[in-house]
Amino acid sequence: MTGIVPTEDRPRRTIAVVHAGLGQPSSTRLLADRLADATARELKALGHDVTVEVVELRDHGHAIIDAMLTGFPTGDLAADIETITQADGIIAVSPLFTTTYSGLFKSFVDILDKDALTGMPVLLGATGGTPRHTLALEYSMRPLFTYLRADVVTTSVFAATDDWAQAGDRTRRDDGASSLPERIERAGRSLAATMAARGEHTKRDDPFASTPSFLDLLGGD
Repeated sequence: MTGIVPTEDRPRRTIAVVHAGLGQPSSTRLLADRLADATARELKALGHDVTVEVVELRDHGHAIIDAMLTGFPTGDLAADIETITQADGIIAVSPLFTTTYSGLFKSFVDILDKDALTGMPVLLGATGGTPRHTLALEYSMRPLFTYLRADVVTTSVFAATDDWAQAGDRTRRDDGASSLPERIERAGRSLAATMAARGEHTKRDDPFASTPSFLDLLGGD
């Protein structure tokens, strides 16, 4: 008996990219996109199909404040939180203000369920004006996600203003540090390897899935 033996479908991995860039365009979004591209390339090389979902926190500014006041995200914000928490890996990027992540970024993290990111592979990125703020990734952003018990990959990427002027140059900087493209590719490999090793994300049961929203209880549209 002859015939074509069906092959297994390629495993699919979803990358959720969440960034707190304020401008359009913004260097924060640019860094987030490049990190996503690098990770997706590595995952494809490892034999995975890849879906990238981008969440722009600037679009949810008012809804995030509402969720902080009521304790319940609604509408598009709730849908994007679902996308993030059910992804196979997250790329989280924030601009730095006064040496730490932005208020918008922190407010969004504050409305997440405390267990939502447990074990989640996370790649961190940040943008700022000067390389002097590079360590903010390690003393502010990394502890934040470690507290949430996320699996934060070792490599993180900070992009200063001067890095973008040399973004197409792979030579090392004058201080001996790796170029931005090198750091992005290294980070992408790190996240891709972690996601591939973790396997497909198992969706958590939502204990409040059957609970009507305040809008439903009030008979709103």
